[in-house]
Amino acid sequence: MTGTTPLRWLLTQRIRRAQELLETTDAGVEVIAESVGMGTATTLRRHFNRAVGVPPDTYRRTFRG
Repeated sequence: MTGTTPLRWLLTQRIRRAQELLETTDAGVEVIAESVGMGTATTLRRHFNRAVGVPPDTYRRTFRG
């Protein structure tokens, strides 16, 4: 139905939630990684950079309201 694998869909949802938290909170990358189910900041950074094209800290500086 979604045109993707369940794992890819879940990863996309986790990245989207991480983006939201980076834009709206002061939580550290480690806290965000745990809250979105990525486990560690290293894992979040790797997947985030691959999906979005920039690391989480750069994303936050760019898109923080």
